[in-house]
Amino acid sequence: MKWNVFQMGAWLAAAAVALGAFGAHGLKSRLDPAMLANFETGVRYQMYAALALMVLGTQAAQTRAPIFLLLGALVFSGSLYVLALTGVRWLGAITPLGGVLMIVGLILAGLDAGKGR
Repeated sequence: MKWNVFQMGAWLAAAAVALGAFGAHGLKSRLDPAMLANFETGVRYQMYAALALMVLGTQAAQTRAPIFLLLGALVFSGSLYVLALTGVRWLGAITPLGGVLMIVGLILAGLDAGKGR
C-alpha cells in the first residue's frame, strides 16, 4: 500500500485539533502557564506540518519532503507534549531536532517544486 501524504496530513491535523481541545479544556487547570504554553506550541506546529503535508499530498512529485515533515512533527510536538505532561525537562533538548527535520522538509519541498519534481 502506497503512503498517502494527503491522508497522513489530514490525520495529523485531526489529532492536532483534538489535542488542542484537550489542552484548552482538560489541561488548563492542571498545568502551569509555561507548560500549557509548551503544549500549545506543540499543537500549533503539528498543525503547520499537517497543513504542509496536505498541500504536498496534492503534488505527486513531492517524495522527499513529506517524511521529514512527518518525523519532524512527531519529534517536535511529541517532545513538547511529553515535556508539558510529565515535566521531564531533558526532553526539551530533543525538540530542536524535530524543528530541524521540519525545516529540512520545507526546504526539500521548495527545491523539488523549483525543479519541477
